[in-house]
Amino acid sequence: MSALVEPGDVHTIAPEMPAMFDGVKLAAVATVLYFLVRCLNLKSPTAPPDITYRDTPLNRYLLKSCPILTEEYEPPLLWGKSGHLQTALYGKMGRVSSPNPCGVRKYLLMQDGATATFDLFESLGDHRTGDDITMVICPGIGNHSEKHYIRTFVNHSQRQGYRCAVLNHLGSLPNIELTSPRMFTYGCTWEFAAMVGSIKRAFPQTLLIVVGFSLGGNIVCKFLGENRINQERVLCCVSVCQGYSALRAQKTFLQWDQCRRLYNFLMADSMKKIILSHRGSLFGMNSSKMEDADLSRLYTATSLMQIDDNIMRKFHGHDSLKEYYEKESCVHYIHNINVPLLLVNSSDDPLVHRSLLTIPRTLAEKKQNVIFALTLHGGHLGFFEGLCCFPSPSPGWTRLSWAMPTQYASGKDTDRPA
Repeated sequence: MSALVEPGDVHTIAPEMPAMFDGVKLAAVATVLYFLVRCLNLKSPTAPPDITYRDTPLNRYLLKSCPILTEEYEPPLLWGKSGHLQTALYGKMGRVSSPNPCGVRKYLLMQDGATATFDLFESLGDHRTGDDITMVICPGIGNHSEKHYIRTFVNHSQRQGYRCAVLNHLGSLPNIELTSPRMFTYGCTWEFAAMVGSIKRAFPQTLLIVVGFSLGGNIVCKFLGENRINQERVLCCVSVCQGYSALRAQKTFLQWDQCRRLYNFLMADSMKKIILSHRGSLFGMNSSKMEDADLSRLYTATSLMQIDDNIMRKFHGHDSLKEYYEKESCVHYIHNINVPLLLVNSSDDPLVHRSLLTIPRTLAEKKQNVIFALTLHGGHLGFFEGLCCFPSPSPGWTRLSWAMPTQYASGKDTDRPA
């Protein structure tokens, strides 16, 4: 016979199980939301850029005439406060709804047999000052005029009345073969100087605006500081997201903070592909400084420093990596620039460590022709704008490259720097 079960002996657990599972789900959702808020920096405020400058009539005029220098930069709400996502989106697609401006490719034979190329884009209207102004543009590492962010920038500049000349870094175009055993390096200004010289000869009346992005910012600042003659007919210079000193950046690029070591690896992989696409020209010519051992070390390189040490420094005969970084960095030349100079960086740039930003800040504190603008958000060359999720197709904060020179041309008689 079965035992009788008293009512008090019956325990029900089924109703408690859904409540426990609901608690686990709630905890999981809360955890995910917490990490999203932290990773996307959703609690980070928006703010105007931190501006460092000497108090001069011209600088006050520029700040008053260019509200973008003093107004809040508002990135896309859900993801724009993450420097990593801004950088990744820029690196993957450059810009949204990228246009396709029509230009003419120019070829310049260098003294060592290399063939430099740049693309020339005529303006799509008159500049509002009535002046003939040409933007001479130097892209980032391994980039050229066909990159989305360059095409977008050129298209918007043309519509503002600027002629544009864009340097194609030596070896960066996949359909242009190298004609000498050399390609672009971190700070070689030869090709950029050749492009500027060609523009000055072709358009004797034109004024120049010098613009550099990332590595291109280092090149243009080094070019202007190398020789005072290089600053003739230059209205101003704008540098966006450069690192100023490769030697000081070297140590930070090996750190895992802000995932810089990962970015280092990815950029090294991209450089390896460019170099290997020209292996016949770089390693096969009789006059080449490259050896089979260099090619073997290239295959195993996992950082830009290893590639620079085994390959890049040898193009110009540097004896060591330290010497290469010292001589190719604009930090040793930038103080020689006397034309108006705008230096733009972002606090959440995962590639440029904040310790490097003491260089432009100190320069702006000492020199009256320098303005240093540090935004709270923007990543590396991102600076996307727009509401909620969808970024605007405009070139974001790089609109300064039109605003500042236009206002300078209008107020150039207001205490112009010597």
